[in-house]
Amino acid sequence: MTAAAMEDTTPRVFISCLACYNAGRLVGEWFDAAGADGIGLAEVHGSPSRVRQGCEELWVMDHENIPVRGEMSPHDAARWAETIEEADEHLRPALFAWVRSGSYTAQGSSDLPVVSDFIDKYCGHYESFRDYLEQLADDTAMFEGIPDVLQSYFDWDRFAADEAHSYATEDAPDGGVFIFAY
Repeated sequence: MTAAAMEDTTPRVFISCLACYNAGRLVGEWFDAAGADGIGLAEVHGSPSRVRQGCEELWVMDHENIPVRGEMSPHDAARWAETIEEADEHLRPALFAWVRSGSYTAQGSSDLPVVSDFIDKYCGHYESFRDYLEQLADDTAMFEGIPDVLQSYFDWDRFAADEAHSYATEDAPDGGVFIFAY
C-alpha cells in the first residue's frame, strides 16, 4: 500500500469566532468539515458560558484535505466535505490534484469539482507521462501488425510532446504523476 493510500483524507476545518478574532483573540477548534455547517458558537468557544456578547459569526480560518486555498464559510466547508466523500478514499489524492491543476470541471458557479467528470477524466497514476503513453499504446494495440524493427524508429518524445496538449499532469504525493484527459 502506498503512502498516499494510507494518508488520512478526511476534510477538517479550524472554525473560529470572528468577533473574538477581530478583538485579537484566536478562539476556535478543529472539526470534521462534514458537520461544519452545524457547529455552533458554544462548540467553538468550548462551552456556552465562554460565548461573549457580540459573538455571532463563525468562519473557517484554516483547513486540511480540501484542495483550495484560503478561508471559507462553514457551509462551504461542509459542501466540500460532501463532494470529496463522493470519491473513493483511494482516489482522493488524485481528485485533489485535479482541482489543483485548474483543469477540473466545477459545479455551476462554485469551485466544487464535479466528481463524475473526475472519474471520466482520470487516467491513472504513473511514473511519468511517457509511461502512461506506453501503456496506452499497449492497451490500444497501437503497434499491432508493425514489425519490431520499424517500431524502434518511433519517436516517443515527440509523441509525448504532441499528446501533452490533450492531458493535464500533476505530481503525486508519493512520486510519479496523476494523468487527466482534457
